[in-house]
Amino acid sequence: MKEILVDYQKIPIIRSARKSISLEIRPDTSVVVRAPLKASERDIRAFISRHENWIEKHLAAMQKKLDEQKNVEKLTMEEIQELAAQALRVIPQRVAYYAPKVGVTYGRITIRNQRSKWGSCSSKGNLNFNCLLMLAPPEVLDSVVVHELCHRKEMNHSDRFYAEVLRVYPEYHKWNRWLKENGGLLMRRMTG
Repeated sequence: MKEILVDYQKIPIIRSARKSISLEIRPDTSVVVRAPLKASERDIRAFISRHENWIEKHLAAMQKKLDEQKNVEKLTMEEIQELAAQALRVIPQRVAYYAPKVGVTYGRITIRNQRSKWGSCSSKGNLNFNCLLMLAPPEVLDSVVVHELCHRKEMNHSDRFYAEVLRVYPEYHKWNRWLKENGGLLMRRMTG
């Protein structure tokens, strides 16, 4: 992993009508400071100085992710078809298991090979799931299934929606975090 050197004096500052100073680590491993219009240069530089360890830690994590992404092995079309076939066997069983716990019915279940979504629920109750879920731990699959089934009650991401998700699947946040941290790598395995 290459070391990222930061010239702290040359970090770009974006000023706007905001109330506080913040740091942003961009996917290209650049660092940006966002600051209020009236913040002094001295205050901004002091803020950067106080957060040098945070910057270095997050830059290293971002670089590690970028390095991992370069080495991602793409799935063959045959492997994708095998994952889809496995998903067609497994996912409907998980949906059938959780639907009564959520207290909802559902329509058609479709398995897709997508690069951006893990699942979706239409207003008619049709459910779509990504075949790449077969590469994740089973708890992740269950968290996505429960998430989509709960949309049958709440077609939003309100507090009521998440209360319902947590009622049915108390470990939801743990496995959703796993998906946020590792899902990008799985998505990059998709061919095409």
